[in-house]
Amino acid sequence: MQHKFLMTKFLFRIRIATVKDDGTVEFEVPVDVEPEAIVTQSTQVNHVVDDSLDATDFHYIPPLNIVMLIVGTRGDVQPFIAIGKRLQDYGHRVRLATHSNFKEFVLTAGLEFYPLGGDPKVLAGYMVKNKGFLPSGPSEIPIQRNQMKEIINSLLPACKEPDIDSGVPFKADAIIANPPAYGHTHVAEALKIPIHIFFTMPWTPTTEFPHPLSRVKQQAGYRLSYQIVDSLIWLGIRDMINDLRKKKLKLRPVTYLSGSQGSETEIPHAYIWSPHLVPKPKDWGPKIDVVGFCFLDLASNYEPPESLVKWLGDGDKPIYIGFGSLPVQEPKKMTEIIVDALETTGQRGIINKGWGGLGNLTEPKDSIYLLDNCPHDWLFLHCKAVVHHGGAGTTAAGLKAACPTTIVPFFGDQPFWGDRVHARGVGPPPIPVDEFSLPKLVGAIEFMLDPKVKERAVELAKAMENEDGVTGAVKAFFKQLPQKKSDADAEPQPSSFLSLRRCFGCS
Repeated sequence: MQHKFLMTKFLFRIRIATVKDDGTVEFEVPVDVEPEAIVTQSTQVNHVVDDSLDATDFHYIPPLNIVMLIVGTRGDVQPFIAIGKRLQDYGHRVRLATHSNFKEFVLTAGLEFYPLGGDPKVLAGYMVKNKGFLPSGPSEIPIQRNQMKEIINSLLPACKEPDIDSGVPFKADAIIANPPAYGHTHVAEALKIPIHIFFTMPWTPTTEFPHPLSRVKQQAGYRLSYQIVDSLIWLGIRDMINDLRKKKLKLRPVTYLSGSQGSETEIPHAYIWSPHLVPKPKDWGPKIDVVGFCFLDLASNYEPPESLVKWLGDGDKPIYIGFGSLPVQEPKKMTEIIVDALETTGQRGIINKGWGGLGNLTEPKDSIYLLDNCPHDWLFLHCKAVVHHGGAGTTAAGLKAACPTTIVPFFGDQPFWGDRVHARGVGPPPIPVDEFSLPKLVGAIEFMLDPKVKERAVELAKAMENEDGVTGAVKAFFKQLPQKKSDADAEPQPSSFLSLRRCFGCS
């Protein structure tokens, strides 16, 4: 009877949802249906608990072999390098498993590296076109599925195979992962080790804001939006997850229904953003932490080119404009808009060429500096304002440097950060990349030049000064590890990670 009731909820959620051309999910809660009738409730997230990390009394943590399973762009990987380095400082062995593109980045930081499947450039291109994890059309499905398979098939080796280069043996005692590392909880189940999910965008249901990959205006639908996105993604990956379970992990397959409930499991989650920008929702319980932005110090060892130092010293602070590792559909047109907007507002500008191919000027301009790569924690201190795609790490770096911020979201959590920045009064409304135009960019620059906006940016930066997200992340990880019982209490207990409900966010 319970299974039939849950199945009814599951099917109803699927029926009211529509995947739009851009890959986001749109739905409305029917006026004659109570949200509670289609939301799967969880005892884990529907209560308020005073669970301050600072008040946590840690038990002794013996040295662990920790594997981090991280899928995404450089901006997704960077905070985990900072967390991994701190875990190493505590005496743990840390292997960061991510795409081969970032091998040098990881090794240079002093962490062990193991290659995961998937190409971040292909993933980024897919995400830009589809605005998220959901395919916008049939032609996109094979691309995403091939990437998923490569990622899924590389997870188990990342947890137990010797180092690729040195041959040094490795067997994980615990897993840290982000949600796009499809299959991570199933690997944890097979290996009988704990797992902790970290992410830069909200993935746990709440009534305070909707899922970043959804379009829902009714507050009554906010919590439901997480379960709808979760259900739709599960429908697209369940065959691959079950293939992994049966053939590689030697586990029983997951049922049609049980796979889509995992966004509200007992798996601990930690969110990498400042509580001064987005406070922890009141309906998130003790298994969920907001730890603060996790910064990796790259400025200390950075030696800027002489041409950049000279250019910065020759005039007023510039406005930074760049979209990192995201592909730009029309780089020439976008470059022209950027140059015209800077000239219209009388501003100097730094254009980060990135992967998108920006900055191909017809002729050099003294007021514009073209940049290949530079640590944001160094560069943004020399800028008066920033315009970027809204990745969590770039957003954090700009706000930490007290820069008024314009976000031009491409996909995923970027619209979410654009909305948060605007709500905090430190930037204009976000400009979706498809709506990027000269009038809108000029208006955004003029907004950022308002002294009151700068005052609010300075105020927010001061509030963030005392945060240590890396320490918060490590504390959250330690806090959520299974407690080792004394011999007197050592009565066998069922392991929490063996009874998890599965989903995309926790798959």
